[in-house]
Amino acid sequence: MKDINMNDDGNGSYDLIVIGAGSAGFSASITASDAGKRVALVGHGTIGGTCVNFGCVPSKAMIRAAEAIHGAQAAKRFPGVSGQAQVDDWSTLVESKDDLVATMRQKKYADLLPEYPGVDYIDAGPAKLIKGGVMIGSRTLTAPKIIIATGGHSILPTIDGIADVGALDSKSMLELKTLPESLIFLGAGYIGAELAQMMSRMGVKVTVVARSHLLPGAEPEVSEALADAFMAEGITLLTGLSYDSVRRDAAGVTLRVMQSGEPVEVTADHLVSTAGRRANIEGMGLDEIGVETDVRGSIMIGDDMQTSVPGIYAAGDVTDRDQFVYMAAYGAKLAVKNAVLGDDQRYENAAMPWVVFSDPQVAGVGLSEQQARDAGFDVKTSVVPLDQVPRALAARDPRGLIKLVADRATDKLLGGQIIAPEGSDTIQTLVMALKFGMTTKDLGATIFPYLTTVEGLKLAAQTFDMDVAKLSCCAG
Repeated sequence: MKDINMNDDGNGSYDLIVIGAGSAGFSASITASDAGKRVALVGHGTIGGTCVNFGCVPSKAMIRAAEAIHGAQAAKRFPGVSGQAQVDDWSTLVESKDDLVATMRQKKYADLLPEYPGVDYIDAGPAKLIKGGVMIGSRTLTAPKIIIATGGHSILPTIDGIADVGALDSKSMLELKTLPESLIFLGAGYIGAELAQMMSRMGVKVTVVARSHLLPGAEPEVSEALADAFMAEGITLLTGLSYDSVRRDAAGVTLRVMQSGEPVEVTADHLVSTAGRRANIEGMGLDEIGVETDVRGSIMIGDDMQTSVPGIYAAGDVTDRDQFVYMAAYGAKLAVKNAVLGDDQRYENAAMPWVVFSDPQVAGVGLSEQQARDAGFDVKTSVVPLDQVPRALAARDPRGLIKLVADRATDKLLGGQIIAPEGSDTIQTLVMALKFGMTTKDLGATIFPYLTTVEGLKLAAQTFDMDVAKLSCCAG
């Protein structure tokens, strides 16, 4: 896709230049255009960015397909019921995922551009920052304010031989022409956890390998519960280790690790790296113009979204802030409001939800127990296993728990995490509780519908003061 809505004044002058045509870039451009500003949206490569093309949309489509397979196989948890499902045609499944991506890319990105006459979409090569503007090939665009929203990309960990084995990433794994028999996943963060379980449910023998443990950013109780669920499904977890080397031969890819001082080797058809991402900043001339980055190459920004160079802002995965598509869009809107609309708004993530689309799903908001202690709070916690939540008992699926963190002095909620089959939808209630400063007693006294997962939040809040196991149904 090339230039659309080319209505500048001939000298390439705009109110705002946005570099990057993903979620953050579109959010910034639409916000500025709605306010009557003239915007140059500079894209390079596939329009739409990571989420719609390589991340959220394709992965969740495949995860849902895997859930359908598992749901049929797990039907036997109900007495007198059985079911069976499998992948009959991997290539057709992949093709349907690609069709969905193409449709959403067209409807949610490309087709939107003509609706905003104040936005010129320019795809003429990579952009380089210069004083007062941007160079794209031989063309110069000028604007008093610039927003960088170029996103990030997968990187390989430093392991001897990894560059020679044809390692896959989250994008290329979902483009495999045939369903592999076995996979090794490097990294056990949210991307690795989601994709490893998805491929296991597709019938692939999966081994997850990590220096730390599964979901290292989650509460220990949550991480342990998900590890139990993974192992129950036949996923092999090798954690608490160091990487040694990797090689490919006729047997496949063999990864050698050191665990408790002993060498361990694992062999599979492919190695999938989900061990990290890095900001897309190469060739942009950030050093020359003075835009500071951290040791990982991410652009450092203030709470106003501005970089170290006045007039240059950044948002999304290219920055040192939260790496979620909705936070990218949120940050981009703030950047526009501060850069060209005269506002003075600040980035706020105290009530930011996050979700891991594993099964059971993992979701959280606010401070973990350790984060709260590190922040100086006198912390109190409650943990309710799902076998105390009537919804889970009726569903014959008590995998998981709910953990709440509160300030002992004020009873104010500080955060919480959920691992439950419907955790992604449940977390938003806790988001609202934190946003409006509720105490544990406030939450425990709130009326919740019976036989819902979200009712577990009420039970977790009540657990600070009582043993909910001794309550009858709806007695709270």
